[in-house]
Amino acid sequence: MHTKPIITVLGDYERCLQHYADWSQIQARAELRFFYEPLVGESLYHAVHDANAIALIRDRSPFDASLIKRLPNLKLFVFTGVRNGLLDHAALLNQGVTIACTRGGPSKETTAELTWALILAASKQMVNQSQMMTSGQWRNAQSVLPMLHGQRLGIIGLGGIGSLVAKVGAAFGMDLVCWSPNMTKERANAVGCEFLPLETVLQTSKIVSLHLVAGERTKGLMHQDRLAMMRNDSLLVNTSRSSLIVTEDLIAALKRGRPGLAALDVFDQEPLPKDSELHRIPNLLMTPHLGFVAEPIFKTFASGLVDTLDAWLHGKPVPMPFPSN
Repeated sequence: MHTKPIITVLGDYERCLQHYADWSQIQARAELRFFYEPLVGESLYHAVHDANAIALIRDRSPFDASLIKRLPNLKLFVFTGVRNGLLDHAALLNQGVTIACTRGGPSKETTAELTWALILAASKQMVNQSQMMTSGQWRNAQSVLPMLHGQRLGIIGLGGIGSLVAKVGAAFGMDLVCWSPNMTKERANAVGCEFLPLETVLQTSKIVSLHLVAGERTKGLMHQDRLAMMRNDSLLVNTSRSSLIVTEDLIAALKRGRPGLAALDVFDQEPLPKDSELHRIPNLLMTPHLGFVAEPIFKTFASGLVDTLDAWLHGKPVPMPFPSN
């Protein structure tokens, strides 16, 4: 019989949480279990079935009402960052579980950096050019590359990340245009963009970068018809959420050459399955959801989890209850 509360930590794929904060006081007061591999379904249930507290990195494991109902011992659920789209918050609250979150750290800045890393790597064919040199070759006809200066950058979603992406585009001398469901001319102009209809952005932009919040109004935004509108020399970049693009339609569109290239950091299933057809698309650059994976962010995550768990173990209010009061 357990005499200490059980705390289960999920989604530490990078195995770094214990390096970025002092967990010794938590370890002294609780049975602390870390899981480093992706968990879903029954594997997830078996990992958390007797937990009194669950700490989760972002939304790396889904918790729906049916799973939550099977967790009678659960008293606290804390996730990192301030948004989790795969968590049934109402089911937890109805079961009397305290929900908490942590600060997200500079994720807007790191995601904007990765967006530009993908834009530059894809448009300048960095992977292919590096592989060519590794094999002992030098420049060839494929080394005559396009430039970004003077080209049109279409930003879909002009929030915190989209605005940062726009600033870099301006520094490169690009023509900035934008669209989102709630965009206004004034908001666009404030960051040096021109607000245009979505169809026009897609038809005329060399680079199209997605920065919308995933929701009912934006799910499947980039479907077959809209992808077909894009230029055959264009690049579609997604560092936001995979649900913005219909993946099957993107695969077909890339095979047809509209858009000419794509660069993705987010996927419908993560980690991306080894048998995914995306692995076999030559005009596609992929990174393993690195947008928020940066040292200062994971230090923020780790310290936030420790502070929350410490407060809970001492019977104190958690620092960042969700939803906030």
